[in-house]
Amino acid sequence: MLTLLPFAAFLLIACVVGVFGYRHYVKPARLIDQLTPSSDPVSPAFKQREKKREFSFARLLEPIGKLLPVSPQAARVLQKDFVAAGIRSNSAISVFYGAKIVLTVAFLALAMVARNHVDSPVSRLMYPIAGAGIGFYLPSFFLGRLTKRRFTNIRLSLPDVLDLMVICTEAGCGLDQALVNVSRELKNVHPAVSEEIALVNMEIMAGKSRADAMRNLAKRVPEDEVKKLMAILIQTDRFGTSVSEALRTQSDYLRIRRRQDAEEKAGKVGVKLVFPIFFFCLPALLVVTAGSGILTLLHNLGSITANH
Repeated sequence: MLTLLPFAAFLLIACVVGVFGYRHYVKPARLIDQLTPSSDPVSPAFKQREKKREFSFARLLEPIGKLLPVSPQAARVLQKDFVAAGIRSNSAISVFYGAKIVLTVAFLALAMVARNHVDSPVSRLMYPIAGAGIGFYLPSFFLGRLTKRRFTNIRLSLPDVLDLMVICTEAGCGLDQALVNVSRELKNVHPAVSEEIALVNMEIMAGKSRADAMRNLAKRVPEDEVKKLMAILIQTDRFGTSVSEALRTQSDYLRIRRRQDAEEKAGKVGVKLVFPIFFFCLPALLVVTAGSGILTLLHNLGSITANH
């Protein structure tokens, strides 16, 4: 039985590493999501069921969240975070605080059950505090991860947006019509950036100036590349320079920047591999190569010590 434990531990670690790499580095779900709306006839109904399920779950959390008093300043800050994450529901704040309350109570109950199996007084005191803290900050953690993932998707979709805008402007479309075409054509491929560009079009149609609408986009998505793009579009619109040339130059710059980032990450791999090699591979290699010799040496030293 003891001989099976190393194999079970190896399989568990391999599965965890494989799932983590599959979800966070290979990212096939992004490609599947891009192809699903146009090729899968079942997906609209499935998405509708998922929206109803999320809505019903949100309806359960909303009245609980309203029990917690929220200051207007904290509500405004949280609303900006929801807008950055792509969530624009009016009940998002109540649902968020409802999730905080439910998770805090749930983790606190689990911690109270777990503390009964601990003998240390310090651990018995820290378990409820840690459980309540984890439950309270878990929704904020997931909101931050959702915002970061959305910003990453927008940053990766900018070269495609610029290429399509170059095609539209060179075909004779104005900047406003190019933005409309981009938001319509990239709705299934890059929904996040398409939604933001659609908001820019709606603000322009509502009477806001083009520069103010683009500045609002830069505020909603505080990515450096988005800020640079909005600044370029505002300057070209102000000084009357060629939009297509500026967009083509920016698109080439973004692709060069992406390649440089990939090369930088590849250069850091060697340094990052030092720690897993030292803590995981080296002990296993030492056990395989020198384990029998060390055991024999210890056995002989033990017999010699016993004889003396």
